[in-house]
Amino acid sequence: MTALLPRRLRGLASLAEALLTPHGADRYLELLDPMLVRKEIRGRVVDVRHQTADTVTFTVRPSRAWRGFEAGQYVRLTVEIDGVRRTRCYSPCGSGGGDLEFTVKADPRGLVSRHLRATTRVGSVFGLSAADGEFTLPSPRPERIVLVSGGSGITPVLAMARRLVAEGHRGEVVFLHYSTSPADVLYGAELAALAERHPGLRVVHAHTHARGGDLRGFFSKEHLEQAAPWFRDAETFLCGPKPLMDSARELFEAEGLGERLHTEEFTVPPLTFDTAAAEGTVRFSRSGRECANSGKPLLEQAEDAGLTPEHGCRMGICFSCTQVKTAGRVRNARTGEISGEEDEEIQLCISVPVGDVEINA
Repeated sequence: MTALLPRRLRGLASLAEALLTPHGADRYLELLDPMLVRKEIRGRVVDVRHQTADTVTFTVRPSRAWRGFEAGQYVRLTVEIDGVRRTRCYSPCGSGGGDLEFTVKADPRGLVSRHLRATTRVGSVFGLSAADGEFTLPSPRPERIVLVSGGSGITPVLAMARRLVAEGHRGEVVFLHYSTSPADVLYGAELAALAERHPGLRVVHAHTHARGGDLRGFFSKEHLEQAAPWFRDAETFLCGPKPLMDSARELFEAEGLGERLHTEEFTVPPLTFDTAAAEGTVRFSRSGRECANSGKPLLEQAEDAGLTPEHGCRMGICFSCTQVKTAGRVRNARTGEISGEEDEEIQLCISVPVGDVEINA
């Protein structure tokens, strides 16, 4: 007990010191417990498991600011790595209420996914955004539904399957999931249990590089006809790696069914840039490089200067390219808003310099 006393006193001293600074109430509350914040959404990990060698599945209990989500939507999850906040988009695979479950596959080149795979523990706290995205089931539900996924892209369509089963959907549902081999199947036992509970749900496993599944090889018209011969009369929901998405789009367009294929897309209106009126100099302080402002987004200007900043969607959605602007003004290409704060976190892919700008990159 006595050993704990100095630590508690130090904590109270830190809190008292913080109360003297001009921050909002959430900044004080998070000193006591990050989950007490009122305006920001936080989530505490309550369960962790590893379904495959390169994935982590964790359950997050959100704070009271959470307002729920529709099956298929995504959430921006924020984690701090070496003192820097990193944000990525992940789709919860729950049916829409209560705790949130995420499954993340560690990309060998992915900073955040590798960090989550290696360090997520019960008690970890992450920042969360409100749910977003239009990849959701229509209402009323279609009589026939095809769910197609590949790898960790299973999460939003699994959320849809869980929702349909919970609702007692009376139509036909086929869930076609692609994985490399039986050892890489995510949620295999649960999919089997869902199919057993719901007579209208049929689960079909396709393995791209091994035997043991219902189908073998990559997505094709033959696969779709074997899994769901009535797919032309159904609504199809798809999420997975780019080759799978491209193959499905090509097939559905060729069949004249493009409007019946629904995919998880992070899309924004096209962005326009006035390069003719650009002026000023862009300085990347950490690398010591400078260039004349071309009027293009800072991500493109950094790449033109020979730098390789981390990035993802290039549309201002995934927050992968967030860097600190130490000086100057930038215009948000999506909103038109101009910001001139010092030491401000900005997204390089949608931030356009307005005159001289310095970036800590």
